[in-house]
Amino acid sequence: MSDLIARAYETLDGWRAFGHEQLRSPRALLVRSRSTPNVYDANFAAQVRAESPAEIDAFLDELERTFGGFEHRQVFSDPGLPAPCEARLILEGFQSHNEEILLVLEGALASRGRVAEIRPVETEDDWQALEVLHWEDHREEVVKGFHEGWQRRVTTEIVAAKRSKAPGVRYFLARSEGVDCAFFSAWPGENGVGKVEDLFTLNAFRGRGIATALIAHCVDDARARGAGPLLICARTGDTPMHMYAKLGFRPLCVQRTLLRRLGG
Repeated sequence: MSDLIARAYETLDGWRAFGHEQLRSPRALLVRSRSTPNVYDANFAAQVRAESPAEIDAFLDELERTFGGFEHRQVFSDPGLPAPCEARLILEGFQSHNEEILLVLEGALASRGRVAEIRPVETEDDWQALEVLHWEDHREEVVKGFHEGWQRRVTTEIVAAKRSKAPGVRYFLARSEGVDCAFFSAWPGENGVGKVEDLFTLNAFRGRGIATALIAHCVDDARARGAGPLLICARTGDTPMHMYAKLGFRPLCVQRTLLRRLGG
């Protein structure tokens, strides 16, 4: 595994863990947010290194102690996940839940989009506008078949989990024709590899270069705060990955998620 790929996985775990409780053991990194228990990416295990039967038993016990009362158990895989542990997780009812392609930008963007009105998310009104856009994003994801529908309160929780990362992770809104129509975020990372994440534009405002302008703005922000290479993620098979590739992001690796839901 190359140094860049190793640091990329560290950045992915660091971005998700940022702002939440982090519990480390010899077998895994466990991340928990008691205030947002329904947010999968705020409550998970990563960097799992349990290999022997005894180590795997101990890891599963850690999962239960850490996430007792939660309605899911989630494990992020990486190249270091031991095969016997992955197999045991499958046996215990974990299923492949999500697969994302990671792309990296090491140079300049091929395009910077149109001039757009972009501002950081800072005020209560800004956070409310961000939540409204997230709700539209989540409803669109249901139509696309990415996940089942959920109540609005889950979206509120997801935005609260993101807010706990601020201001280290900076969120930005784009405005056009008097409408807050798009959002994105930037994080410089902790090992020289940063991350830009969570791109969404209302359907009526697509094709105008607003998303590209947001990407350029967040790339600039993360690099101004110390990032070199920058990661961006996309669901495999979804169209944004092609947009990112055209902008200069190259495919680097893939991350998969194992999930077990409890309580039906």
